[in-house]
Amino acid sequence: MKITILSVGKIKEKFYIGAIAEYTKRLGRYCKLEIKEVADEQTPAGASEAIETMIKTKEGERLERHIVDDALVIALAIDGKMYDSIGFSKLINDTGIKGTSHIQFIIGGSLGLSENVLKRADMHISFSKMTFPHQLMRVILLEQIYRAYRIINGEPYHK
Repeated sequence: MKITILSVGKIKEKFYIGAIAEYTKRLGRYCKLEIKEVADEQTPAGASEAIETMIKTKEGERLERHIVDDALVIALAIDGKMYDSIGFSKLINDTGIKGTSHIQFIIGGSLGLSENVLKRADMHISFSKMTFPHQLMRVILLEQIYRAYRIINGEPYHK
């Protein structure tokens, strides 16, 4: 299985970079992992709704250039379906069983994802009703993908 994480913005904090590197290394035995970053837009303080929509649209266009037709495209969105870890592992496993060998997860920037990206996605998932920084969300997603593969392979995992 190939897993691609498409995300807005570069990770600058060393502690996130370290966690991402660790999960990337761990996942190497289970899947082909690719992380693609697109540039984020600066959001001026007190930006109007129109400006925020424009920013999300620009970031969305950058993300859309990397979406491929043969992948299951999953947008991370606060209003998406929630899974427990076993359900998430079943989603990943069932995707491969049904013949799709590529999953693309999309993480938006600080303002979220554009309407076009949300419409293009095959499904939306949420990890919580809470909002997380998009940099931290990348780490959380990688950890859950790693946990999913541990579950799929019948290996021990922390409950």
